Amino acid sequence: METIDLTALRNFSRRTGQPTHPELLDARPLTHVNKIEIDEEHITLEFDEKTTRFYNLNEITKREWIYKYNDDPEFVKAIGHVIELARKHLKELPENVACPPGCAECCSGYEPFVSREDVTRIAKHLGMSYAEVMREYIVERPSADGYHVGWVRKVTDDVADKCVFLMGPRSGRYYCGIYEARPHDCGEFTPIGCDDVDESLPRKASWKIGAPFRPNRRRASKRR
Repeated sequence: METIDLTALRNFSRRTGQPTHPELLDARPLTHVNKIEIDEEHITLEFDEKTTRFYNLNEITKREWIYKYNDDPEFVKAIGHVIELARKHLKELPENVACPPGCAECCSGYEPFVSREDVTRIAKHLGMSYAEVMREYIVERPSADGYHVGWVRKVTDDVADKCVFLMGPRSGRYYCGIYEARPHDCGEFTPIGCDDVDESLPRKASWKIGAPFRPNRRRASKRR
């Protein structure tokens, strides 16, 4: 396949008889690359993304360059080098692959959403009704699809405070009081790459988990 010199389109037209339109050439330099995708044949670069903000919406424009690289030995070699780097780093582990015992930083600041299934499971675990758990321990906020019904309360109205189900006196001694029935969001949380881990805690520490969370029946009755 012949490579066309984009800076000499008119000469190419005269030489080959193939019509070209220089005014359709985007000769602006490629600057800020936002995204690179590579498949078996093509490399796609998205770059120079710009956002125009209006009162009611955002208009996002970007430029995109697609190149069939597998006929270009230089590109094949370069992408092969990227693949070799990936193989080299494949078995490297992130810094945080497990939580230090008793950390519970994710139980403060985060607000795990709960579904109807979560509330039902927590209610059964605590020996309470669905309505009681919703009233006492969940900040209700229905979702559009009806799946999520709210999020777990904190011990105060401060979103950075402890989860109402978090037990223990301090960092390093925290534990979940409803671990077996914890919300799906909590069970799906992974510490891999987490930036909120309490690094002051020893990784090899161990201690006995205390008593599980018990509902405050007196407080629950007052809320009715």
